[in-house]
Amino acid sequence: MGKASRGKRERSRDGVSEWTASRAAVKASRMRAESLLHLPGNPWVRDLVSSNVKNVLSDMYQVLLNSDAPEGSEWDVACSLVLGKLGMRPPWPSGPDSAADWQLAQDLDVLRAAELMVISPSAHASVMAAAATLEPGDISTLSRDRDVVTPSGLLVLPEPVVCVNRTGSLSDIAAYGWQFVTQHQVLPTAQYEGVRISTFMDRDGPVQPDEWRAAVAHARTSGHPMPRLVPDGMYGTRGDNALDATSDGSTQWLTEQHKQFQAALTQASAWRAEPPADIGEWAGGQVDDPNDDFAFRYMFAFWRLVAQGVTTAQPLTSPATGSRMTGTPRDPDVRVVRLAQQMPTQRSKEAAEGKYVRTYHHRWPVRMHKVRQWYPSTQEHRLIWRGPYIKGPAEAPLMLGEKVYVADH
Repeated sequence: MGKASRGKRERSRDGVSEWTASRAAVKASRMRAESLLHLPGNPWVRDLVSSNVKNVLSDMYQVLLNSDAPEGSEWDVACSLVLGKLGMRPPWPSGPDSAADWQLAQDLDVLRAAELMVISPSAHASVMAAAATLEPGDISTLSRDRDVVTPSGLLVLPEPVVCVNRTGSLSDIAAYGWQFVTQHQVLPTAQYEGVRISTFMDRDGPVQPDEWRAAVAHARTSGHPMPRLVPDGMYGTRGDNALDATSDGSTQWLTEQHKQFQAALTQASAWRAEPPADIGEWAGGQVDDPNDDFAFRYMFAFWRLVAQGVTTAQPLTSPATGSRMTGTPRDPDVRVVRLAQQMPTQRSKEAAEGKYVRTYHHRWPVRMHKVRQWYPSTQEHRLIWRGPYIKGPAEAPLMLGEKVYVADH
């Protein structure tokens, strides 16, 4: 459904402390608990979501007015393409406020019931690398029953990702939530298995323009403080393997159609466009998201890499007792997603043979590429990735977005 921007400036980062699974789990659990405390009935969040829904529906409506859609059907088609894809059933709401109430109810459901997950920085770097290879047509090969790790989940990132939106503004993503839904499209009988993706901003994240800080302060003094995880965008994607990846031509055609449609939406939203954003300070750099599809690409890559075995998702256990750790007694077990292989074995083999081995002071993700792998057992092609792996010593800090050539004799 698009993202709600908080402006185009970023505050400086004081540095990110060393990531550990236990600290990440505790932080994620606290963020969720605080959000559940302050999100229900929050008028400030409702106004934010309602404004976002209004912008998205208005842009879609304007595009349809200049399309070959049957005259008089533009509003219903717009609601179907925006709200029906998210799992809302017709009849469609009369305005954005009703749609905002519905969206907030779905976000609350994710926060309450979804399985809570955290992802290590190295696994996150791999997902980011995989997402960069994806085209819109690739997303249509998703099978939710085969690919998605759990029907409902909330994934808290190791640090927010800053996205440059189609209007040039910035938003930061701190967490992704998802749920299985039934999509309802233009025709009453057009129903598909789908997945709804929710994005959450960090109230205290890196994007902190003056207007946002003022809104947070006013919300606090009014007795309705902003939740730590602020609902942002909401997206719907088909999960019924609409394309089976057997034909590059079909996925390419869908990619081109998607880009043309998104270009029309960008033109419709030009009145909200802002000057080019300042240079971001996130270690991995900003993510350009002109087609408003980074949430699809990140989550598709995350699900596929988990299913492929590049990453592993396991319950968090205490090193001392081996018992599972939860943030509160009512929380489900927190699952930690890690890169399955932190380093290739070649380096240790060379060291054992007495050969010269470079000594690196950082870790970094090696580039990956996607392939369409044939599976004889199921008689189908699936999109998978070869690579990446994290190069460098396990105890060294992870570098994202930069090449490191430091070596010692």
